[in-house]
Amino acid sequence: MREKPESVGREVLYEVVEGHIGLIRLNRPEKRNAVNGDVASALGWIVTETERDPEIRAVILASTSDGAFSAGADLSEISKGRGHTLATPDGGFGGLTRARREKPWIAAVAAPALAGGCELALSCDMIVASDNSRFGLPEVKRGLFAGAGGVFRLTRRLPAAIAFELVATGDPIEAPRAYALGLVNRLTTADKVLNEAIALAKAISVNAPLSVRESLKVSRQSFDLPEEELWKISSRASALVFGSEDAKEGPVAFLEKRAPVWKGR
Repeated sequence: MREKPESVGREVLYEVVEGHIGLIRLNRPEKRNAVNGDVASALGWIVTETERDPEIRAVILASTSDGAFSAGADLSEISKGRGHTLATPDGGFGGLTRARREKPWIAAVAAPALAGGCELALSCDMIVASDNSRFGLPEVKRGLFAGAGGVFRLTRRLPAAIAFELVATGDPIEAPRAYALGLVNRLTTADKVLNEAIALAKAISVNAPLSVRESLKVSRQSFDLPEEELWKISSRASALVFGSEDAKEGPVAFLEKRAPVWKGR
């Protein structure tokens, strides 16, 4: 396994909460959590660590700053010719946007998530946001391009016409409207965002991890494959889950009126 970067615990904080939830917090408040090489390296390592750790059942991406979730790419790094360090070979921008993940990720957004910061949030499966936050891809206002997945992920999460407007104008969408349109899962006040994200992660982590993983695997491919192919991969996932130890444990625990003890296999 790759050696733990020094930036873990400095630019990016990581801990396990509630036993099965990986909590990540971007920690460059003086730079509005802009992504530099240290952030990308740390996030890339944490992605690998959370996937490897069988005890982790859900992951939350949050911020230590109330000023910004993330302002995106650190332009000072780009101006110094270090733009290539803002991505990792396996994870893409920020070590996250192209990373292969099987476990569910939740973005806890209590401040603006713009440009690459919006793309980091869109890399997660679910978003919990504060009512004063907003999301946007302002790259076109600067002659740039949202190349970390934002231009197509936004269209997958919003009605197409709304997404086209946001992409073409570069104007942000306020969180309450994003919630009404389905981009945001849960809307609350800034001081309650992290607790709400943890509550959502707990609701996931009490379920059988293998069932969650395989169900999400099929759900994530629903945008890309025809229904005939989805039936095939769904059947394979079903056979794997129903043949697992957890598939036996769940009904027994129900009949015995106790909480199931999942093994993830």
